[in-house]
Amino acid sequence: MKSTSSPIIKDLVLVGGGHSQINVLKRFGMKPLPGVRLTLICKDVMTPYSGMLPGLIAGHYSFEETHIDLGRLSRFAGARFFNDAAVGLDLANRRVLCRNRPPVAYDLLSINIGSTPVTATVPGATENVVPVKPIDRFVAHWERLRERVLERGERTRIGVVGAGAGGVEILLAIQYRLRQLLSADGRDGVFPEFHLLTDTDEILPTHNPRVRRKFRRVLRERGVEVHTGHRVVAVEPGTIHCADGLRLALDEILWVTWAGAAAWVAETGLDVDDRGFVQVNEFLQSK
Repeated sequence: MKSTSSPIIKDLVLVGGGHSQINVLKRFGMKPLPGVRLTLICKDVMTPYSGMLPGLIAGHYSFEETHIDLGRLSRFAGARFFNDAAVGLDLANRRVLCRNRPPVAYDLLSINIGSTPVTATVPGATENVVPVKPIDRFVAHWERLRERVLERGERTRIGVVGAGAGGVEILLAIQYRLRQLLSADGRDGVFPEFHLLTDTDEILPTHNPRVRRKFRRVLRERGVEVHTGHRVVAVEPGTIHCADGLRLALDEILWVTWAGAAAWVAETGLDVDDRGFVQVNEFLQSK
């Protein structure tokens, strides 16, 4: 932490290592605000840049190229860095409650902790799928999945639930990397079989028709079986069950559906929406 002769007037505390916090740290490093003490609380030292995740999975980038060193960035910003997880807020006394350290006082608080997978609403999903979020955990899941596929002596059936941008990108990145690795091992005949499932009538439902047409073509050319209009209602070990009766046997199931907020946020007393995210005004301030 950089030394300063200015008295501390305000404590600005950043919870989580998301993109907005990264920007604040960078700006403070470039132009500090006298009298403001900056503190970062994050359970990760190396935080992933989510936009580069498919490139990391596909093997285009290294781990170091796709992650930001929060310790180094905090030192540049002159900020305190507490490597811990926030688990609650004491709004009355303006304190962040942490898992392993004493509470941290704040005058101003910024929360940017990302989202968590919503699997509890689908029976069996929590125990039997690999969620893409949080991203830091998914990277470890991916490494284990990759090893399982490479060790199998037969074709692996991989399903991705969720056909938004994240689901489509992750599927294509995984397919590219596994084909590359299996080809290098002389095992072209056991390329995995891929399935993409969504409860919507279209893949990439928030994108324009031209983008959807292009990716339908890409998925078709790469042999991906696309199942639109199939809502997953239960997951058993190795099997997905859909509301319309479709039963799909799979060796690996990835979960890339919409995500919710961390459970502790709804317990803070802040105004939250039906998914647990903090309600904000036009300036991204809590209501």
